[in-house]
Amino acid sequence: MFGLCIGSLHAQDKPALSPAKTAAEANLVDIRTLVPDIAEDIKYAGSDNFMGTPADGYRAPACLLLRPVAEALARVERDLRTRHQRLKIWDCYRPARAVAHFVRWAHDLSDQRTKPQHYPRLDKSELLHGYIAESSGHSRGATIDLTMQQCAADGSRCMPLDMGTDFDFFDVRAHTDTPDVTPQQHANRLLLRDAMEREGFRNYPMEWWHYTLDPEPTPHTLYDVPVQ
Repeated sequence: MFGLCIGSLHAQDKPALSPAKTAAEANLVDIRTLVPDIAEDIKYAGSDNFMGTPADGYRAPACLLLRPVAEALARVERDLRTRHQRLKIWDCYRPARAVAHFVRWAHDLSDQRTKPQHYPRLDKSELLHGYIAESSGHSRGATIDLTMQQCAADGSRCMPLDMGTDFDFFDVRAHTDTPDVTPQQHANRLLLRDAMEREGFRNYPMEWWHYTLDPEPTPHTLYDVPVQ
């Protein structure tokens, strides 16, 4: 099973919704307070995503994470820069209301605008069976979607490595170790995985871009404060 629900828990451990109303109350911090120039393209704050519209709860294109997660990610970025490489972030903490928006979109079978880019080999009705779920590990504040860039020796002209698929591509080709990509694309995925694992992040094997800090700081808590 792969998709947007990553990090699901057993039924008896179902996360509870935090009463926090602000990022500060939830101990969520903006990664740019630690790495001001980290590369970001926060997909759900705009329309370049699988729904084709901004997701509920994204009021700004920002990457919020629980502080220990943000600090670990900052260490990954600092390590990569010694190798003339950098991260590029697509999504971080995701409000619970955004996940509910995903589910409503998935039920609307009349909206097929993004099928060619995000689920070309699937019928949209299949997305709720293993791809989009009612709860997401992103809402616990410890999960990140990202890729890696190669830069020039002076740190400029950074270009994303070829990973074989786009972000949020609902297909077996998004599996980290799929044989359906080129050897170089697979090697690039392993470069990202190795960099993230060095600071305690684990990959979700069905999505090459998806990482969660292990152990999670608040594994039994979901948050619904807006990203702003």
